[in-house]
Amino acid sequence: MNQFVVGVVFLGLLGSGVLLGCEKGPAEKVGEKVDKALDKLSGKGPIEKAGERIDKAVDELKKK
Repeated sequence: MNQFVVGVVFLGLLGSGVLLGCEKGPAEKVGEKVDKALDKLSGKGPIEKAGERIDKAVDELKKK
């Protein structure tokens, strides 16, 4: 359940960054640090894995 909440927050932060079309803001950076810390404690769940795939897709779109 905890991973789900963190995943939803992370995806929300990621989505807000995409919608604004700007660099990572302070909230998104903090969210990523929280995600990384939780991954070290509990391992990656399906939400985190999906978030990583979304991150990669967004990075590819930004490169174009």
